[in-house]
Amino acid sequence: MSSRHAAKINLPLNLAKLAAAAVAFPLLLAGCNAEKDLDLSAYVDTTEPADALYNQGLANLEAGRLSEAAKKFEAVDKQHPYSEYARKALIMGTFTNYRQGKYQEAINSGKRYVNLYPSDPDAAYAQYLVGLSYFRQIKDVTQDQADARRTIEAMEEVVQRWPNSPYVEDAKDKIRFARDQLAGKEMQIGRYYLERHEYIAAIRRFRGVVENFSNTRHVEEALARLAEAYLAMGITSEAQTAAAVLGHNYPDSQWYKDTYKLLQSGGLEPRENSGSWISKAFRTVVGT
Repeated sequence: MSSRHAAKINLPLNLAKLAAAAVAFPLLLAGCNAEKDLDLSAYVDTTEPADALYNQGLANLEAGRLSEAAKKFEAVDKQHPYSEYARKALIMGTFTNYRQGKYQEAINSGKRYVNLYPSDPDAAYAQYLVGLSYFRQIKDVTQDQADARRTIEAMEEVVQRWPNSPYVEDAKDKIRFARDQLAGKEMQIGRYYLERHEYIAAIRRFRGVVENFSNTRHVEEALARLAEAYLAMGITSEAQTAAAVLGHNYPDSQWYKDTYKLLQSGGLEPRENSGSWISKAFRTVVGT
């Protein structure tokens, strides 16, 4: 994905404060002679305190040692699963995995956080990181767009469940981008069929863009391609309607100018049939 779609991710304020510094902790055992240390080594609990592990993770994160930080946060979760530090370590581990580009790990831990702590203030952030992890994996429109669909699902949950969170606006931006990707994929397939004169298959794809992705940048071309495909099939009424709707909604579009010329070459002009599915689709969109 190009850098222009990258977003600067900051920790929530409460987590940022926690990450300010790592605390030092004393040695657990002191004053024993070498012989006693050796004799008791098999009986000493090697589990480190939760706060020590957590703060080691924070210190590593502050120093940019992301891999080490992730290991410390994971250790808190494993060794002290029912502590408050385990909750903190889980959200910090999700963030650290995301920063490392370990997106599936971030998705798994982010979902786990939301399931375990749905009412916690950081649940919105965890869900947002899940959405961002899918977003970073969206591929070019020539490839599968499963991650675009998952981005939409994850970010819509942010918007719906936490409408007042600081992540909502960026979540909406990511949704718009992902929807544009899905529309672009449909257009790519539709053009493929159109070039091979498989008009019915092409119309099905272009229709999907008009009905489901009318607020994306691809709708103008979709209407123009519909006019082209219908005209090639001899269904002039639908071709004229597609051109008329295109001209009414995007009068300055180059796609409309080209479509108008195409109709004129066949002795036709844009004329809307109010009973056409195209007209009904746009009436639904604009609320008329």
